[in-house]
Formats: sequence, C-alpha cells, structure tokens
Amino acid sequence: MNAADTAWIITATALVLFMTLPGLALFYGGLVRARNVLSVFMHCYAIACLMSVLWFAFGYSIAFGDGNAYWGGLGKMFLDGIDADTLSGNLPEVLFFAFQMTFAIITPALIVGAYVERIGFGFVLLFSGLWMLLCYAPVTHWIWGGGFLSDGGIFGETGVKDFAGGIVVHETAGLAALLIAVFLGPRRDHSKPPHSPGFVMIGAAMLWVGWFGFNGGSQLAADGGAAMAITVTHISAAMASLTWALWEKIKFGKASLVGIVTGTIAGLASITPASGFVGPVEAMIIGAIAGIGCQEAVNLIRNTLKIDDTLDVFAVHGVGGIFGTIMIAAFGAGSWAAQLGSLAIVGVFTCVVTVVLIKIVGWITPLRVDAETETGGLDLIVHGERAYDHAS
Repeated sequence: MNAADTAWIITATALVLFMTLPGLALFYGGLVRARNVLSVFMHCYAIACLMSVLWFAFGYSIAFGDGNAYWGGLGKMFLDGIDADTLSGNLPEVLFFAFQMTFAIITPALIVGAYVERIGFGFVLLFSGLWMLLCYAPVTHWIWGGGFLSDGGIFGETGVKDFAGGIVVHETAGLAALLIAVFLGPRRDHSKPPHSPGFVMIGAAMLWVGWFGFNGGSQLAADGGAAMAITVTHISAAMASLTWALWEKIKFGKASLVGIVTGTIAGLASITPASGFVGPVEAMIIGAIAGIGCQEAVNLIRNTLKIDDTLDVFAVHGVGGIFGTIMIAAFGAGSWAAQLGSLAIVGVFTCVVTVVLIKIVGWITPLRVDAETETGGLDLIVHGERAYDHAS
C-alpha cells in the first residue's frame, strides 16, 4: 500500500460525493420552479443512498469482478473476500470500491435533470437502481474493469481511452436522460424561469471543486498525472464558461449567470475523458469549443427537436462527454477506431437497456405524475413538504 496515494484517493472520494451531495442537488434545484425544489433534492439524496447499497451488494462485483470480458460476475458481492488489508494495485481495495461508488452515485443522479417536475418518485428509484446495475456497471466493466473495450480487447492492444468517464458516465447518463424525456413528454407549463439562479451558481461551483476529485482521483495516484488532470480540468472549465457567456452575449445581447455556470459544466464534462491524456493548451481548445457547441446542442434539443430535457442533461453532459472522447483521437492520444467504435457500442447498448427499463418499470409504477400533482408541485403533493410559504 502506498500511503500518499491512499490519502489522495480518500480525499478524492469525498470530493466526488460532494459533487452529488450537495453540488448537483443545488445546481438542479435552483433551475426548477420553487414548488419542485425539494423533490429535486429528494431525488438526488435518495439516489445517493440507494446506489450506495446496490453498489455494495452487486454493482462493484459486476463492474470490477473477475468474470469475463463482458460481465464482472458476482464473486465480489457484498465485498466478499475483501477486507482492510486487501489491495487493488497499491490502494486498499475497499477504498477503490468507495471511490468508484461515488461515480455510481452521480451517474444516475445526472439523469435527474431530464425528468424533474413531472416524474413519479417510485419510478425514479426503481429505474435508477436497475439502470445502474444493468447499464452503468456493465459499461464500467467493459472500459475500466478489463473488459472487451479496454486494452487487449476488440480494438487490439490499445483500447478505448476514457480517463474519468466521458463514455462511462456522461454518454450513458446523457442518452438515458434524453430517452426518458422523450417518453415522458414535455412539462405542462415550462415557461417560468429558474426560481434561484443563486442556487444554480453555488451548485455549479461545488461541482467544479468536486470535479478535481473526479478527474484527478482517476489517476489513482498522488503524482504528476493527477496534478495535470486537475490543471487541465480547471482550464477547460474556465474557458468553456467564457465562451458560453460570449456566445450568449452575441446571440441574445446579455450574458447570464445561469449561462456562464452551465458553460462551466460543459467544459468539465468535455475534458473528463481526455483529462489524463492532454495538456493545458489542448484543454483550452476543448473548453473553448465546448462552451459554444454544447450551447448550440441545447438550442437543437430544446427548440428544434422540441424535446423537454428539462435541465439540458444530454446537450451538456452527453454531448460534452462524447465530444471530449472524440477529441482524444483528434489530438492523437487514442485511436479513431477505438474511440468512435466504443461510443457507438456503448450508445446502442445504453439506448436498448434504457428503453427496455422504461417500459418494464413503467408497468410496475407510473412514469409520470398526474396533472393535478404536476400543477400543484411535487414538493407538497408527493413529499408533504414545501420549501417556501408561497411556492411559485
């Protein structure tokens, strides 16, 4: 065991959990209307709890077990055979489990942004749990667990390069979010603006800080590689924030707070897969393009295709993660075949699993709340609480 590496990954694990609780919860919560803010908090919090238990029970074994190239198996269920002295590389394996658990928490939590203000709470929990086990965990095994898309797999000696989750996290969550939004249909009234841009900014700032653990921790060592991953992460986020705000100013005459912090998230999502393979100049280029490209993706999804992906999960996370994965090949750090091929394979798999789960879970528990609940707000009617005396 390496003590320095262990100390850094303990820190990184806390940072990644901080991204979901409270970062993502505040970011998403500020973007909805006041009568639904507590339901968003509830979704993020309950998903964090449920994914933790399911990752411990089955998810970790499926993703990082010693099965075959496609399925990790169930040999490590409930951390069977793993104690404080068991190592994964030069880290305690229980720490590697905990670090990866925070990724399994935030990935289904990202999907929350697509369906807020109209989703059934039972559907959220059942779908999220099954999706993590049957979609996220297998993809994790394929790319990070020695599966068929990794080095020595179907793409030869050099497999797909995905340092911290452009495919594993952002493509899978983005596509699932888009599909749920399509099946749900649009909100009955989505003309009102976010109730708290200040919440959005605070949440985005927490995500930015936590992302240092997300990308820097993926080096699994306290070394120069981790330092570079953190540096390029920061540069991409800063550059994307500026280009998003500039493009917004050019198009609409004003640069908004919600806009600039959404640009931050676009830059972070885009650099995620490439953060271990590029330098600061490449990161600045990735961020500059992401700030404009993801903003145009928002316009395409929302206004051209008329899909009510409520908080633009696919346009920001999905498009950003896919773009960053492609840029690895563009900068010569990975092969075109492996990058594009893996995006296609995981994309098809994610879509099939997501659609099947939407159908099955929808038969068990309602996908969407009724009109009265949606109009009155999920906070009071579903959860019996209200954040404000006069929820708008």
